[in-house]
Formats: sequence, C-alpha cells, structure tokens
Amino acid sequence: MPRTSQRTSAFGESVIREMSRVATRHHAINLAQGFPDWDPPAALIQAAKDAMDAHRHQYAVTWGAPELRAALGAKLTRCTGGAVEAERELVVTCGATEAMIVAMMTVCDPGDQVGLFSPFYENYSADAILSGATPVLVPLHPPHYRFDPAELRRAFAGGLKAFVLCNPSNPCGRVFTREELQQIAALAEEFDVFVITDEVYEHIVYAPHRHVYFATLPGMAQRTLSCSSLSKTFSITGWRIGYVHAPAEIIAQARKVHDFLTVGAAAPLQHAVVTALNFPPSYYEELAAEYARSRDVLLSYLDQTGLNYTRPEGAYFVMVDISPFGYASDVEFAHWMTREIGVAPVPGSSFFAPGENRYIRLNFAKKPATLHAAGERLLKLKR
Repeated sequence: MPRTSQRTSAFGESVIREMSRVATRHHAINLAQGFPDWDPPAALIQAAKDAMDAHRHQYAVTWGAPELRAALGAKLTRCTGGAVEAERELVVTCGATEAMIVAMMTVCDPGDQVGLFSPFYENYSADAILSGATPVLVPLHPPHYRFDPAELRRAFAGGLKAFVLCNPSNPCGRVFTREELQQIAALAEEFDVFVITDEVYEHIVYAPHRHVYFATLPGMAQRTLSCSSLSKTFSITGWRIGYVHAPAEIIAQARKVHDFLTVGAAAPLQHAVVTALNFPPSYYEELAAEYARSRDVLLSYLDQTGLNYTRPEGAYFVMVDISPFGYASDVEFAHWMTREIGVAPVPGSSFFAPGENRYIRLNFAKKPATLHAAGERLLKLKR
C-alpha cells in the first residue's frame, strides 16, 4: 500500500481536544478546551430559529451572506476607525480555525517560512506545515511572556514570508502593547513580510490593557490578513462563523482557497449572527467585565494553592507553573490531575517548542458555580 503524506506525520492530533475526551472519561471538570458552559444571548438563539423558519437552508454566497458581510464591515469600521469595504475585503469562513489556514495558504508557498511566537495556539504550526511552509519559533519568555527584540529581528531577517500574531494571546493571555506591535510592524515593513493576526479575543481584555488592531498601525493595512470569529464574543463556539479581513486583492485570492476548502459556513447561522453584530457597545463592556470576574474567581483559588501563574491581561486562559510537582512530563501530570484532582488542564508542551514541560493551561470561560467547584478541587494541589 502507498504511504500517507509526509506532512501529516509532522504533527499530532489536537492535545486540547484530547484532554476534553480525557475529562469526559474521568468525569472531571473540563478547564482544558476553551468554550463557555452557558448559552449565547437569547436574542441570538431566537435569530437562529427565525433563520430556520425563513427557509435559510441552502448555500449562502460562498464568501459570506451579503447581510453578514455588511454587518461585519460596519462592526469593524466602528471598532478600528477605518472604513471597511464589505463587498471586496471580507470572506466569511468556518470559524477562525478555517480563517487561519485560508490566510496561510493564501500567502505561503511550499518552502516558505512562517514566524510564530512560542507559546502558540497549536493550530498555527500545523497550518504552516499543511501549507508546505516551515514554522520558525520566536520565544515569549515566561513568566511575563515578553519577546526579545533581537530574537525577533533574527527571525524576520532569516527570510520569513509571514508572521502570525495572536493578540490577545492564547495560551498565555498577553495583550501586546502598542509599542511592541510597532516593533513587529517595523520589521514586517523592513523585510516585506505578511502579518496574519488571530484576534478572536479582541473584546476580552482586562483594564488597564487595551487591544490595538494590528492593521490600524501605519502602513500595516496593506500587508495584514486579520482573522477573527464570532465564537468567543457571542459564546457560539459550535456555530463556526469566522472571517478574514484584508485588502481586496488579497481577499480575491483568499476567497478561492476558502471556496475549495469548505464552500461556505452554515447559511442559517450566518443570517442569525447579524443580530449579534448589532448589539450595542454595552454588550462588549459587560462581556469583558464578566470575564474579569470569572478570572478573579479562578485566580483566587490558585492563590490559595501557592502555585505560580501569570495573571492574564486578555483572553480567558491562565498558565500555571507545575514544576514544584517534579513531573518530567506535563502530559503525565495533566492526565494525573484530571484523574485524581478531577479538573482537566491542557499540558503546556502542546504550545511550546519541544522541551518545555513546566506549565499547564486552565480556562475560566465557565459559570461561577463551575469555577468554584473546580477551585475547591484545585485546593488539593496546595503546596
């Protein structure tokens, strides 16, 4: 029999989704996979029902229903301050997951290099490999997850075609400052590099930190492919509605990639989310405030354990240092913790270059009752 492709041997299955299965097997509280345990807003649920009743069951326009693109364009214009031409500068995808691989395949050829900050969301490395490109890792140094400008320059000077920027960052919760983003922008311009952003946590940012859209920096709009989704903002991770925003000439190519990958996102859900995109600014303010409260609940329990962690500036994850437990394998620790403590984490090694085994990631996108129940179990880890 012929062998399967070499590219599929270069990465494994998702560790995050695997830990969800482990959590189910041991009846543990799942703080591994990042999804809320509450329903989306009632108005959004009703809009989905209305879309079904309105017979929205067949293909939408491949690159997104016109009314959804119009609503996305208006929302992006409000948030970024720059006019977005919805008809030519957007493609709707099956979540940000598809948006990222569409962006990667749009700008990269086999043999190209793609820069990633490490730790990184596990899909990015796989996306690069599936695109025929080689990932080049630039460390964000724990515990504060700052980059060394000299290390970043060396990566760009080494011949990158694209650089992936997740901001706010999954898994470490960094919100990059304007000054840091300007350093990245200067290198992208100097070395003529595309920047692919993942900004799915754009509205989950904790004071005094502020999210800066990378494409709004001087000179960056023409070389940035901005990827995001509605999953985290509206608690609809299973709806799989994302998008890529970029200049029209780039989107013209991205639409072709998207078309032959998935054809299109679910038609009735595309129509439904227009309702959410018309929510008032107060919705986003309360979203951030609610996640800040959830963060503080989980961190209060971690404080009682005595374990070191990095306080998240954005997103809904916290990286915890498990080195005091003396495990050589964070995967082994994660399975032990799920089985014996009853709380499922993600082993940090799935986000780092090989050799890093000191961390686990927990998520706090959960109801207060869930977090308190998990916290009581985490107290068994007290040092």
